[in-house]
Formats: sequence, structure tokens, C-alpha cells
Amino acid sequence: MTERISPVVFALAALVSLPWAVHAGRDVSHDEALRLAEQGELRPLQSIVDAALARYPGRLLEAELEHEDGDYRYEIEIVTKDGRVTELEFDGRTGRLLDVDEDEDD
Repeated sequence: MTERISPVVFALAALVSLPWAVHAGRDVSHDEALRLAEQGELRPLQSIVDAALARYPGRLLEAELEHEDGDYRYEIEIVTKDGRVTELEFDGRTGRLLDVDEDEDD
């Protein structure tokens, strides 16, 4: 079962900085992110979260949208059902999964 994200949560999540991220790009404001999604230039956050949770079932911890070198990147952090923190990076325009970093603490 996936949980729907309200626009308010999206706005807050877009502004939150993930502690593991190196900020070479700039964070995208919630207003800009909503405008880009409405114009079809950016995948909606919900579709990215759904894709992340389909691959790694669990609970959303944080989400961030950054713009770097002309590209938009969603950074999604989830905790899987087995308790692992997993960080996923998606292309903001295509929704393609670019990178996965799983916490290896056992």
C-alpha cells in the first residue's frame, strides 16, 4: 500500500536537505517544483515515490528536488520493511532510477 503525498508535504520535502547529499546543485523551491510539474517538465513527486516504494517497499523518510547542470534530480530516502535506510536518485524529467545507496549496517 502506498501513501499519497499532499502538496503541503511535497512543498516541505522539496525544501528539506538530506544530510547525506553533497550540494553541488541548488535546491528547488516548492513553488518552482509545483509549477514545473504542472507544466509537464517534471515528473510529479508522487510518481517518483511510488516507483521508489515499488522497488523498495517501506516508508518514505525524506524527499528532495535539486537542479544541477540543467538536470532535475529527485533524492528519495526510505526505510525498508527490514529496517534498512535506502537512498534513491531519480531523473526528475524522465523518472529513470539513476542511483541506489543502501545502508549496509547489520
